[in-house]
Amino acid sequence: MNSSKSPGLAGFGVLKNTTCHTEKKISVFFSIIFMTVGILSNSLAIVILMKAYQRFRQKSKASFLLLASGLVVTDLFGHLINGAIAVFVYASDKDWIRFNQSNILCSVFGICMVFFGLCPLFLGSVMAVERCIGVTKPIFHSTKMTSRHVKMMLTMVCLFAVLIALLPILRFRAYQIQASRTWCFYKTEHVEDWEDRFYLLLFSCLGFLALAISFLCNAVTGITLLRVKFKSQQRQGRSHHFEMIIQLLAIMCVSCICWSPFLVTMARIGINEGRSKDTCETILFALRMATWNQILDPWVYILLRKAVLRNLYKITSGCCGVHVINLHMWELSSIKNSLKVAAISESPGSSKQINLQPLSSMGQ
Repeated sequence: MNSSKSPGLAGFGVLKNTTCHTEKKISVFFSIIFMTVGILSNSLAIVILMKAYQRFRQKSKASFLLLASGLVVTDLFGHLINGAIAVFVYASDKDWIRFNQSNILCSVFGICMVFFGLCPLFLGSVMAVERCIGVTKPIFHSTKMTSRHVKMMLTMVCLFAVLIALLPILRFRAYQIQASRTWCFYKTEHVEDWEDRFYLLLFSCLGFLALAISFLCNAVTGITLLRVKFKSQQRQGRSHHFEMIIQLLAIMCVSCICWSPFLVTMARIGINEGRSKDTCETILFALRMATWNQILDPWVYILLRKAVLRNLYKITSGCCGVHVINLHMWELSSIKNSLKVAAISESPGSSKQINLQPLSSMGQ
């Protein structure tokens, strides 16, 4: 049976001879926990973003808030849709032949897995580019990075992710039920056709490209902030440097750690034409690692702010008994500080000739 070319029977060949055995209670427990924690985390992040948008309506923060909102909303719907389908599959005892005769559910599941997997990575890279532009080119950012442009970027990112997710359907290649019988994705077993390999490699390459863009832009941003810190003696930017560098390190570490196992596994399967030594349990572990990235996104991007860092600093300094850095200048907003300090470093004249009032008006 050539299931890749028979949409109505796609993946059922896997059900007859599978070597992947998962404990039902443990699997259901993981699915429910992941879905619940993800929904709560992203819902809390959305509430915080709405309050922040009501408090700060400056153009400099509007782009960040819109991109962050798009990220957490995407993660929220990803947990809702994928989690609900996974729980339904477990509740139905993974009997795909009974409830998936027309392969509609598997197709929807596969499309959602690809879309909600790639879209947060794309949005993370766009956020990294936006932060890089805001720090290195503050004047360009304040004049060109309008809300309309940000909404257009969000729309283009979502449409591109939708196109990648629909590509197998448009090519009459059905999504496949995986060996664990708990989720649907590209064909990962007995991959012989070049098109099946192409989908796996395309997914992995796009994911690694998004991570590379995020890493490069965050590195440029961090280096720029460190350079400005050592050049400028103004104390108002120190807390901002501390906050941004911690956020950039957290973003890069979480994204790379969570997504690398799954992307590497899919790439290995595509390169080795399905003859990879990765077992079903290994693939499931990599998938759960990638799911944790969507759970940690709101905590990294939204909740790891100056108030949290201030409390962590107090706890650390209290335990160590060492005063590392003076944090009494936290009252200025981080994005406003970024524009001020970056504008000082980019000015052709001396930074001492620029008073605080023009910089405040430019940052707003």
